[in-house]
Amino acid sequence: MLNLILIVVLICLLTIGLVFLIDRFLPQKVKPVLVILFGLLSIFLGYKIYQSVNAPIEFNKVRQERFSQVISKLKDIRDAQEAYKTVNGKYADNFNSLIQFIDTGNYTITTQRDSSFMRYDKVYQIELQQDTTIIDTLGQVKVKDSLFGADDRYKSMMNVPFAQNDEKFEMKADIIDKSGYKAPVFEVKVKKNVVLYDQPEDLLARENAHQSVEEVNGTEIKVGSLTDVSTNGNWPPIYDRKNN
Repeated sequence: MLNLILIVVLICLLTIGLVFLIDRFLPQKVKPVLVILFGLLSIFLGYKIYQSVNAPIEFNKVRQERFSQVISKLKDIRDAQEAYKTVNGKYADNFNSLIQFIDTGNYTITTQRDSSFMRYDKVYQIELQQDTTIIDTLGQVKVKDSLFGADDRYKSMMNVPFAQNDEKFEMKADIIDKSGYKAPVFEVKVKKNVVLYDQPEDLLARENAHQSVEEVNGTEIKVGSLTDVSTNGNWPPIYDRKNN
């Protein structure tokens, strides 16, 4: 913003100076031509100033719209992955397996209740009460119905919104060691450049350099991690509020 103000001030000073020189030193017959030229130059400079002010505003609008749709898909993928892990004990490492699971998979619905029974203790030679938990199976529900209902958007959840060349999300799954515990992990991501392919290079470079709690930091939009046990996304809370 400071650079813009300096540019405007400099243009004003140059204009005043040139008008003074023209009025004082140039012949009268030349002045109309120069007035037209200066008029055209003023229009051009005004347009460039408008662009410099408006471009970041338009960029922010495009970014928020596109990021919102990308993040919405990443949330769907995360929900599907968490369901896959609940049933299979690990995450899917490819979209074909994940989609097939949504089409055919079922949750087992259970309930548990506390109970007790009497057991004869040979040491004390008396009946002692033993506590236990009884798990009852109530039935099953389809994963698709639970997550997506009648919506079949999950079948295209691998496609990156607004991608110019039909790019897909990159998804990986693994098992990592965390303090002796084998933990399933997954990560799904896409580069910002894919989503914002048609935006000005200077604004895109600034976007990729973001390090702020109010922005999507780094060069990618992603959910999950291959190094930590986490299913969080790298987007700020504002995108959660918009998509809830």
